Amino acid sequence: MTEPNPSRPERLDERIERIERTENPNLLNRELSWLEFNARVLREAEDPDNPLLERLKFIAIFDSNLDEFFMKRVGGLKQQLASNVRELGPDSGGTPRQQLAAINAAVRPLVARQRRLLKDELLPALRQHGLEIVPWSELKASERRHLAQEFDRRMFPILTPLAVDPAHPFPFISNISLSLGVAIRLPGDDAPRFARIKAPHILPRWVQVPELRDRALRFVPVEDVIAHHLDRLFPGTEIVECRPFRVTRNADVQRNEETAEDLLEAIQEELQERRFATVVRLEAAKGMSRWMSDFLGEELEVGEQEIFEVEGPLALKDLMSLAASVPLPSLRYRPWAPVVPPRFHVDIGDEAEIFGAIAAGDILVHHPYDSFASSTQRFIEAAVVDPAVLAIKQTLYRTSADSPNMQALIRAAEARKQIAVTVEIKARFDEAANIEWAEALEKVGAHVCYGIVGLKTHAKIALVVRQEKDALRCYTHIATGNYNPETAKLYTDLGLFSCDEVLAQDVAQLFNMLTGFVYQPQFQKLLVAPISMRRRFLEMIAREVEHQQAGRGGRIVAKMNALDDRQIIDALYDASAAGVEIDLIVRGICRLSPGLPGRSETIRVISIVGRYLEHARIFCFGNGGSPEYYLGSGDWMSRNLDARVEAAVPVEDPKLKEEVQAILDLQLADNCKAWDMQSDGTYVQRQPAAGEEPRSSQELLMQRALERAGRASTPPLP
Repeated sequence: MTEPNPSRPERLDERIERIERTENPNLLNRELSWLEFNARVLREAEDPDNPLLERLKFIAIFDSNLDEFFMKRVGGLKQQLASNVRELGPDSGGTPRQQLAAINAAVRPLVARQRRLLKDELLPALRQHGLEIVPWSELKASERRHLAQEFDRRMFPILTPLAVDPAHPFPFISNISLSLGVAIRLPGDDAPRFARIKAPHILPRWVQVPELRDRALRFVPVEDVIAHHLDRLFPGTEIVECRPFRVTRNADVQRNEETAEDLLEAIQEELQERRFATVVRLEAAKGMSRWMSDFLGEELEVGEQEIFEVEGPLALKDLMSLAASVPLPSLRYRPWAPVVPPRFHVDIGDEAEIFGAIAAGDILVHHPYDSFASSTQRFIEAAVVDPAVLAIKQTLYRTSADSPNMQALIRAAEARKQIAVTVEIKARFDEAANIEWAEALEKVGAHVCYGIVGLKTHAKIALVVRQEKDALRCYTHIATGNYNPETAKLYTDLGLFSCDEVLAQDVAQLFNMLTGFVYQPQFQKLLVAPISMRRRFLEMIAREVEHQQAGRGGRIVAKMNALDDRQIIDALYDASAAGVEIDLIVRGICRLSPGLPGRSETIRVISIVGRYLEHARIFCFGNGGSPEYYLGSGDWMSRNLDARVEAAVPVEDPKLKEEVQAILDLQLADNCKAWDMQSDGTYVQRQPAAGEEPRSSQELLMQRALERAGRASTPPLP
């Protein structure tokens, strides 16, 4: 990179211009960085210190992650390849063809490792505890007879065998559905014919074998049960072969919002198009004949690079439901009951006191250590029933199917409170659910909008307007995570409650920007993407360089899900070259290379993968001894800074600053679940040194939550 003129300090706009016009050889490949993250997830499945059923869940998470990766990332690259895109720019990490080859080379060993772990270690270990997933061949005759009866009663009427011949074209294979490919030979035929049977999701994925005294928890994959009753589905034919298979389709369907007359209708059309999108992966059970593999490849239009032959059951993400349902509590983490934040200890019926607690000073909550139901959810529900509340405004990105938050907003609208909800109907894989909620809200008179054309609304904000004495008072909630009670049990997220007047004006302005027309919106405290967030972060990074050069010391600590934005990365490289000490806690993708001589020697990057999914975003700038802290919804990714509406809020209360710093300190000191990133993009897991006390940041945060609540200080252990 061309160095700036040393004769005078480089202005921020000059630095940005220099970054934009130069190539950066120090950006790691995004896709391979994500695969490194999924390898860390797989390591949790391999970790013998984790309970067995939790290890099984990590197997499922790894598989689910890979499904989404192929649908979104591989699908996008294949789309570019089909469009004859040869180059993606100097920072892309190679041509689409090169990246697909690198992905293929990285994925296959990971999948093989996952399958070996399940077959050789986890299933034998679970068997010792009375839980078995067994093939048909290991069943007793009495068990087979029982399952034959189950097949006739519960499966046979549902299943639909589909033949392929001149009168029956090759059937549509839906995305990530489980199918059986069957080769049959009719009397008088020489060559086999192909038929497909779909294992519909309404059937149990794991069919329980009747209980015996010594084997109470035995399950057979549903495809095994179907495969051994093909004579009922194809009577009078010879079954030559039967092998399960599964397809993954591209979910990166492009739309043009600017030309869409109705965005809601455009998204509904996209969902329909996605069902018929091109196949990007074919998973086939080990042992599938070359004849069947070639036939499926030709019909689905996939080559050898897209075909993955795997051993054992397909769709291992379905192990999640099994691991969650079997009655073996000793094989799980000790249950964690989130604590009620002390200032939210309000009796039922005294909902107005919640607003009094917030009026007394800002409140910070940290889920799942702090109860979501007793804080965030109750804040909205209190606003619904409080007669002094006149209006509620909220963003919705992802939520649960039976969301109490959305049900509360519907009740509020029915009670004729002013309700305004920005529903993001472009949230990938949640579009259908969000459309349903949007329509339900509109039916009861709520104001529903879909954000800004060309941008996803990813900000997590709520505004409650309350009549108090002779004036209106606004209460805000700004968070790093979604208004989703289910993910609040599994994701670590932060939320700030405040009735600061300036902050409330900013939040109100942001809602006006989302629902109406605001020309050049101005924000005093909030950092809002794509309006001010990028520039302000770059300014604060540059300020740390100035503090370092002035001898006051430069310091940056940032925690996020992913880091891929070129301008931010180059600003961090420049800051490190100036001597600024930088610690980054990046859960997933990180395209920055730490520890490069003369470039990033003062940058350290860790990733924490554990019981909970790290989802909070925290940004701390030393500011010459007067540190500034921000919590927000957006990562340092180009899509967050340029193509999404995001919000980050300053933490100004001194006690809350201490709490945020304590969270960062605990995570930086983690020596159990933290991984140190190397300059080449690989990771090394930390281990306690000889005689060193193990420090799992998530367990220690559970302990802190208990101590704040005045309960026992022993953290829940695996």
